[in-house]
Amino acid sequence: MLQRKDRGFTLIELLIVVAIIGIIAAIAIPNLLNAIDRGRQKRTMADMRSLGTAVEAYSVDANQYPDVGDIGTLVDVDGNLDVWVEPLYIKKSPDDDGWGNNLNYGSDGNDYTIRSFGKDNTQNTVAGGGKTGDFDDDIIFVNGTFTQWPEGKQQS
Repeated sequence: MLQRKDRGFTLIELLIVVAIIGIIAAIAIPNLLNAIDRGRQKRTMADMRSLGTAVEAYSVDANQYPDVGDIGTLVDVDGNLDVWVEPLYIKKSPDDDGWGNNLNYGSDGNDYTIRSFGKDNTQNTVAGGGKTGDFDDDIIFVNGTFTQWPEGKQQS
C-alpha cells in the first residue's frame, strides 16, 4: 500500500479554484465598474446642487445671477463662476464633475444653467430632458432644478 507523505493540492484542484475565482470575477467586475460610475454621477449632482445654492445665495444679495454673458454659452466654472461665489457663498466651488471633466456654467443674469457633459465629456442632450439611462448623457441643472438627470439602468 502506497502512502503519500507530502500533503498538498493537485494540479486539478488548483485549476478548479482558479476557474471559480475567474467566474466570480467575471460577474463582479462589471457590477463594480457600474457602481463606481453611479457614484461619480451622484457626486456630480451633489456638486451641482452646491453650486446652485451658492448662485442662489449670490442672487439674493446682487438681485441677479452671476452674469457670464449668455445663458446659451457655457463657460468653465473654474475661473468664471468661482470668482463670483468664492469664498463668501461657497468655500471652494467644485470645478470638475465626477469623471474629472469641467463643470460648465451659463447665465444672462436672469437665469442660469450648470451642466456636466457626462462620462464621455461630449454634449448628449436627451430630447425633452428628464430621466436618462446612459453615463454619457448630460446632467443639466437650471435655476435650482435638474432638467435632465440620471435614473434607471445605467449603461457605460
